[in-house]
Amino acid sequence: MFEALRALPADPILKLMVQCRNDPNPLKVDLGVGVYKNEQGHTPIMAAVREAEQKMLSSQTSKVYIGPAGSELFNHHIAGLLLGYDHPTIKDNRLVSAQTPGGCGALRVAAELINRSAPSATMWVSDPTWANHVPTFSAAGIITATYPYYDNAAKEIRFDSMLATLEEAKEGDIVLLHGCCHNPCGADLNQQQWQTIADLLLRKNLIPFIDIAYQGLGDGLDEDAYGLRLLANQLPEMIIASSCSKNFGLYRERTGAVMVISASADASKVTASNLMNVIRSNYSMPPAHGASIVETILDDSSLTQMWKQELNDVCVRINDMRARLSQQIAATGCQTDFSFIPKQKGMFSFLGVTPEQVHQLRDDYSIYMVDSSRISIAGLNPHNIDYVAEAISSVVKP
Repeated sequence: MFEALRALPADPILKLMVQCRNDPNPLKVDLGVGVYKNEQGHTPIMAAVREAEQKMLSSQTSKVYIGPAGSELFNHHIAGLLLGYDHPTIKDNRLVSAQTPGGCGALRVAAELINRSAPSATMWVSDPTWANHVPTFSAAGIITATYPYYDNAAKEIRFDSMLATLEEAKEGDIVLLHGCCHNPCGADLNQQQWQTIADLLLRKNLIPFIDIAYQGLGDGLDEDAYGLRLLANQLPEMIIASSCSKNFGLYRERTGAVMVISASADASKVTASNLMNVIRSNYSMPPAHGASIVETILDDSSLTQMWKQELNDVCVRINDMRARLSQQIAATGCQTDFSFIPKQKGMFSFLGVTPEQVHQLRDDYSIYMVDSSRISIAGLNPHNIDYVAEAISSVVKP
């Protein structure tokens, strides 16, 4: 049977990780992988996570299944973190939430629910978007199309083009929006643009699908949820996929959530039954460990405060690296303007260099990034930022 299969190319980012790991150059820098790293280049366990995990393990009395929806307490706190604990959709029983195996699990079960609800609907995805969005949706049978989002030359959002393209969407189509810290370009909608999008979605009866994987890594927990909350306030239906990988540092624990807002409490009951059926036929029920850590933190005011401070420190460090990279490149005398980098949000930015220059950075300097020139800002630290700035300057000089 398997002789009919043909080998597929390796994922570009995973391939880069292997190449960087095997590179003997002591100055090598990995700017490809999308995980947070501290000033020592290590991805640490948050102190709040470690304390919550110990507290959780000491009180745990069973390893019994937790059910397709996962932990009720986890779902309660994640909904509160994203929407606010007193949001009308929660009080009016219009929200159904389910714990999932990471943000990818949330995206996949949401896609299957969409395909079951509206198989002819098109999912509109930004150009560019996260590399796994389209494969995940396509594998679930979803039709995808793209709308313009980022102008590589101007280093800004193509907002007018985005609106013009979304005017072509038909009633009932779904529009995927990055809640904050756009991956891969780091360029986020401002508050006025979010309102304009909300008006368009409402007028054309389009369904927003918010993927929010970096809440707290842009401007703050509440600030980063602005667009999501605005749409939830103004539109009758909405889908949300969230991840705890980045803001809790729980990458390997695969902890996420899917949420669906329906137009009424009765409709939400029907949605919930179908969502649980989709989950049951996929992975049956999610793992408990990561969600138990998150709910332990968010259910304890002292641990919540500890976590918020740590998350703020992460955010400050990333923003500091953005500013310093721009400054250090300029200090080399480079004539190319990189002042756009500090204006962007979250872990990623496009450098705006060519694939040939990306290869030169890798071959001559052992600085690794994907061909699009997307870099993980968190891969920079005080020990390598001067080296990276000099290398970038050297390859972009005419």
